Amino acid sequence: MRKLRKINDDVRFLIFDLRIVTLIFLSFFILSCQSDYTPKPRGFERIEFPKKAYKHYVSECGYSCDIPVYSNVFPDEYPGADKCWYNLVFEPFSATLHLSYKPIKNQEDLIKMTEDSRTLVYKHTIKADEIYETFISNQYLHGMLYELSGNTATNFQFYVTDSAHHYLRGALYFNVKTNNDSVAPVLSFIKYDVIKMIESLRWNEQ
Repeated sequence: MRKLRKINDDVRFLIFDLRIVTLIFLSFFILSCQSDYTPKPRGFERIEFPKKAYKHYVSECGYSCDIPVYSNVFPDEYPGADKCWYNLVFEPFSATLHLSYKPIKNQEDLIKMTEDSRTLVYKHTIKADEIYETFISNQYLHGMLYELSGNTATNFQFYVTDSAHHYLRGALYFNVKTNNDSVAPVLSFIKYDVIKMIESLRWNEQ
């Protein structure tokens, strides 16, 4: 009986040793896997950009300009929209440039519209990392272009005017949830089109 008990004790001791060895081996294996693991960077869908080409657009509300052939203009259907509010829709990119035109009644009216445009831009200060202002000026108009960096609802806004009769404001929005990294190449592509539109803009005769 003593001999059998000793054999059983030896077996239990051997099993115990094997458990310890297995536990140690698994611990080293897990630690070695974690130390060599490098998270794969998040990828974004490849975007195929169309060839740059433009068509002339004549608005019923005081101006005309060149717009991309891959965009279309629609009246703004927002319930409170004025008759001269239009949406320039970049359908390949799910983006919309909201355009609002107003005639200038007097200098006080011009100052108020300019301040309102600035206020609407700086409402995004909470989300924007930086807001860059660029003065716009040519023989037909002058104004301001705002670029907002960071994960804001809008990354690009502007206003232009002749200071006497016409005032046009634009604000670019994406129709889907975006982040700064994924939207950057599309924003750069559309920004070129918006600047082209501003450079080609002419006020209709009164």
